[in-house]
Amino acid sequence: MKIFENIKASDLFVKALENEGVECVFGLPGEENLDLVESLRRSSIRLILTRHEQAAGFMAATYGRLTGKPGVCLATLGPGATNLVTAAAYAQLGGMPMLMITGQKPIKKSKQGRFQIVDIVDLMKSITKFSRQIVDARLIPSLVREAFRLAEEERPGAVHLELPEDIAADRAEFVHLFSVNRTCRPQADAKALVSAAEMIGSARHPLLLIGAGANRKRIFEPLRAFVEKTGIPFFNTQMGKGVIGGYHPLYIGTAALSSGDYLHSAIDRADLVINAGHDVVEKPPFFMEPGGKRVIHVNFSSAAVDAVYFPQLELVGDIATTFQRLTAMVWPCTDHDFVDFMSIREQVLAHIAEGADDPRFPLIPQRIVADVRKVMPNDGIIALDNGMYKIWFARNYRSTQPNSVLLDNALATMGAGLPSAMAAAMLNPGRRIMAICGDGGFMMNSQEMETAVRLELDLVVLVLRDDAYGMIRWKQAVGGFEDWGLQFGNPDFGQYAKSYGADGHRVEAAADFAPLLERCFKAGGVHLVEVPVDYSENQRVLIDELAMVER
Repeated sequence: MKIFENIKASDLFVKALENEGVECVFGLPGEENLDLVESLRRSSIRLILTRHEQAAGFMAATYGRLTGKPGVCLATLGPGATNLVTAAAYAQLGGMPMLMITGQKPIKKSKQGRFQIVDIVDLMKSITKFSRQIVDARLIPSLVREAFRLAEEERPGAVHLELPEDIAADRAEFVHLFSVNRTCRPQADAKALVSAAEMIGSARHPLLLIGAGANRKRIFEPLRAFVEKTGIPFFNTQMGKGVIGGYHPLYIGTAALSSGDYLHSAIDRADLVINAGHDVVEKPPFFMEPGGKRVIHVNFSSAAVDAVYFPQLELVGDIATTFQRLTAMVWPCTDHDFVDFMSIREQVLAHIAEGADDPRFPLIPQRIVADVRKVMPNDGIIALDNGMYKIWFARNYRSTQPNSVLLDNALATMGAGLPSAMAAAMLNPGRRIMAICGDGGFMMNSQEMETAVRLELDLVVLVLRDDAYGMIRWKQAVGGFEDWGLQFGNPDFGQYAKSYGADGHRVEAAADFAPLLERCFKAGGVHLVEVPVDYSENQRVLIDELAMVER
């Protein structure tokens, strides 16, 4: 136990962060944080200065997603803190552990009235697991420990601590830091496991679904072992993508739409779905009906009551341990019939291959996905912003390793692609990292190109240019509305990148795309690649969906 006497509160706060293993803090400080900044300067923790608080939050959330440890971000009071709101929701809905630290005017005595004063603690309560103002320096160790505990505890998410300026400058006479204990995870009921094994054995066409809640480091190997032993085919949601790689012979595909996609014909044929990590933040990958398929719910918590999701059996507890125990109880079953699933798998793969070498320019989405897949090695990471291309990558990009495809299908916010890729590049030096953004989403946090250059990251930023908010424009067309109000102008992206000290490129022909990406990765540093995109193929998403529904 570490004991401190007469220690400055900001120093104590930083000691508590160090005690939790914090390596870096992303943020944009203000004058209300200056005591804390000075304490960070004298610590082992690195301050990653960003150009906007939202980007700091996205980077911290991605740090938490990739490491399992809460990423930490910092902002001042008022506008600095409100700029973290979208990132807070991004982490909370996406199940990413993150701690936000914000400043505040002195709370004991203030001479500035209501200037810049917003009740950030109350504001954050609806989009975090925990939000608290620190009113006494002696409470810092317990509040920091509790914040980290809650951020990491299933389901992970965002937490918030507000450190007022006068409290940060106070001193604590006698305090100690709390031990960081290993989390004890509950286990599923033994009788329920026996029932699950019996249901799997008696099913004719069982199918495994991997959802967002299963995308945790400890779960990867137990899930793979279950698939290898039973031979049961699997599919995943967008945020479950990559838990088991897309090149596995039993992988059927990704549920990129709620219904009517190619993959859903396989789900319709299943008489049992083993649902690992179902998370209601994602669009449902299938809809249950009375008298239809049976579902085994495997998750850290019980299933929420829902009109279209009412599992017949629930295995509530640590998902990794549940599958370890379940795998020991099941065997390959001669009564299982996967012929239809494997046929559908071939149809899905054929669909993915369509357009992979299409020479049209501007490039169609299928060609873009195929060429990105060619240049990304097995350990490469792509970080997707939000737009129509996200659906194309979710459907067509075959992942190779867990967390090699970073996308957000929970808040589905724009502007996160570049900061997310930057955090991935920081954590994975030597690996190929690519941010994939639409021109609309990229410009929401494009100022972070300077941060990427300053941090000397190796990063390729792909900007798909259609001079419009393409997904909403597509929805507008699908809904029968006039094509109006969603187009905009853009800068010269090559020159824009160069103004930040990065390299800028523009693709002029489909055949040049993959070779250009290869040259950028080999050169190192930060590269922006502008790719004009032809989104006329988006209509095929709708046509495919309607065709499958009619079948």
